[in-house]
Amino acid sequence: MGKKYRNPPVIEALCEFQFVPAQKWDLTIPGLIYDKVKDKFPVREQQIGIGVQFQTTEKGLQHKVEPAPPRMQFYNKDKTALIQVAPDLLTINQLKPYPTWAEFKPMILEALEIYRMVANPKGFKRIGLRYINRISIKAPSVKVEEYIKFYASIPEDLPQFHTSFISRAEIPYKNNRDRMLITIGSAPPETPNTTSIILDVDYNVGIPEAIAMEACEEWIEQAHSTLEKAFESCITDKSRDLFEEVK
Repeated sequence: MGKKYRNPPVIEALCEFQFVPAQKWDLTIPGLIYDKVKDKFPVREQQIGIGVQFQTTEKGLQHKVEPAPPRMQFYNKDKTALIQVAPDLLTINQLKPYPTWAEFKPMILEALEIYRMVANPKGFKRIGLRYINRISIKAPSVKVEEYIKFYASIPEDLPQFHTSFISRAEIPYKNNRDRMLITIGSAPPETPNTTSIILDVDYNVGIPEAIAMEACEEWIEQAHSTLEKAFESCITDKSRDLFEEVK
């Protein structure tokens, strides 16, 4: 995000739309959407009653499974991207490798336009754009502040070593219409003798119908710009060296 990197830390980017319904949810809607996206997203799966996402716990940021409405998932052939559809819900997910915003944004807008044509929602109940980044360091322990600027410091009279941590801030934007959530926390290492830090930046608007359908593209562009700046503000040059910044 922001600057260009050879080894970007993004492990998942997603844009989620929750809708104000104009009519009762029709069970044929997921099938009609699939017919329009199957050329690019041919792999169809159903997720029944569970949701998997990063959550803050006492052990740091971890995957958490929790109840959720049944949803249909349409994957591309290599399962690096998917569209998820549930009652009054549309989510577009891009997994590793993250391409560029110039490629992800059209995917979002195309899926949204198809959903609107099929489901005819009244308006947006909530919109969120979120980037989850994993910073992996080849060391069993590190000074987090050398890689991340947004970090809760420990008082000098306490032991400076810790096994896990979570820091979170909520920042209002647009006269409290929008908000950005920044969460940083430890995560289970991907390989032995490494340290993993999750930096999760989430920009959203949760006021029903505050954003008109026609203004959605402008909103997500502004949200992405805000998230780019937040990401770059939160990391240090030592992190940029890990990501291999392209000058």
